[in-house]
Amino acid sequence: MDFLSPDFAPAYPEIFLLVMVCVVMLADLFAGEKHRYLAFFLALFALAGAAVLTYSTFSTEVSYTFSGMFVDDALSDTLKLLMYLTVATVLIYSRVYISKRGLLRGEFFSLALFATLGMMVMVSASHLLTLYLGLELLSLALYAMVALQRDSSVATEAAMKFFVLGALASGFLLYGMSMIYGATGTLHTPELTAVIRSGVMDHAVLVIGLVFVVAGISFKMSAVPFHMWAPDVYEGAPTAVTLFIGSAPKLAAFGFVMRLLVEGLGEMAADWQGMLALLAIASMAVGNIVAIAQSNIKRMLAYSTISHMGFVLLGFLAINENGYSAAMFYVIAYVLMTVAAFGIIMLLSREGFEADAISDFKGLNQRNSWVALIMMVVMLSMAGIPPMIGFYAKLSVLQAALEAGYLWLVISAVVLSLIGAFYYLRIIKFMYFDTPEITQPIVFKPDVRLLITVNGLAVVMLGIFPQMLMGLSLFAIQHSM
Repeated sequence: MDFLSPDFAPAYPEIFLLVMVCVVMLADLFAGEKHRYLAFFLALFALAGAAVLTYSTFSTEVSYTFSGMFVDDALSDTLKLLMYLTVATVLIYSRVYISKRGLLRGEFFSLALFATLGMMVMVSASHLLTLYLGLELLSLALYAMVALQRDSSVATEAAMKFFVLGALASGFLLYGMSMIYGATGTLHTPELTAVIRSGVMDHAVLVIGLVFVVAGISFKMSAVPFHMWAPDVYEGAPTAVTLFIGSAPKLAAFGFVMRLLVEGLGEMAADWQGMLALLAIASMAVGNIVAIAQSNIKRMLAYSTISHMGFVLLGFLAINENGYSAAMFYVIAYVLMTVAAFGIIMLLSREGFEADAISDFKGLNQRNSWVALIMMVVMLSMAGIPPMIGFYAKLSVLQAALEAGYLWLVISAVVLSLIGAFYYLRIIKFMYFDTPEITQPIVFKPDVRLLITVNGLAVVMLGIFPQMLMGLSLFAIQHSM
């Protein structure tokens, strides 16, 4: 039997990033304490190099390699480019914060790159085992990142909760995949579709496997009732790590759902559609209502994330290209808003002080009017108020749910969104109408000032002119299905 060498070209970005992780670790080992920033610049170089390689292979054609277990298409390339941009932004925002807390080490950057590699594998998987491997690579890196601040008992506790619940969710997912294999005899997503369409399988076993798979996906997306880890991990982890967890992995989670539910189990849409509808309404209800009672802004944003993931799931209910592209647009909008919000929290933090209480935002306008303005833009966008990007994102997924005939769900989502507006507007009230408890001026680097400005402007401009981003989302979906 002749061994056919796989085509490595579609996986060049992953191979390059893996090599660069090794370079970052070795460079940090030999650089010493005086040159800690070397790992930071090498990490940015690794992301830039991977972006160049991904862009160079960008094509409307779908290509498979590694015996059909790895796919390179417009969806994977688009999500990867967005991931590189998000992770690079996170690293730039985090640089000063982690340097003041003794986390500016090769471990932080190598774990961030390993997590990025896991995300890349997830969005390019066309086999359930490849999906699982990518997910575990991402998860293990995130567990370690949460526990990096070893002298913090809160961070260690958060890491333990994250690990135990994550392992449980991975077990659900793996068990569900084994049931799917038992019912269909294959783990390749294109073959799954063909087998299910033919009807030659045990439908009851397949549905049971689907339930376990959806439970595993829900944990990764922090959807109710599998959301328990999110508030504790968001609060307990260093803010730089919280920012990482709350941003780029959501893009990977979207890719995960597309590969597994849409491409692999799309013929069972009638079975998983109802499950996603229940997860969506529960996530929007719990996220928006419980967030009102929070005094810690990181916990508040965790519950906000839970509600936003509920909105993302609405897009999948339409079971068509417009619905999937609306969900993708929403995820991109969410990441854009989250990066800005946590970036500002890190700007307000200083050595020995975490600006994680909502009261820390009192009188922010008097301390730095520009930062307060950008935070206001982000909060208005999260609340879904026009003309911010959050408004168009919510409108697009609500239209998708309405097309699917879920009128009750759309009405519930609008009501819950109005309830959620309260805790976002409360932050604005604190910033503009309360007396500051801290009078220390906010000082930040020129590159961070530029980045936060671009970030804030993007939230506004992509809300006024959403056509380009919506077109990109639709293009990526159309050329991958």
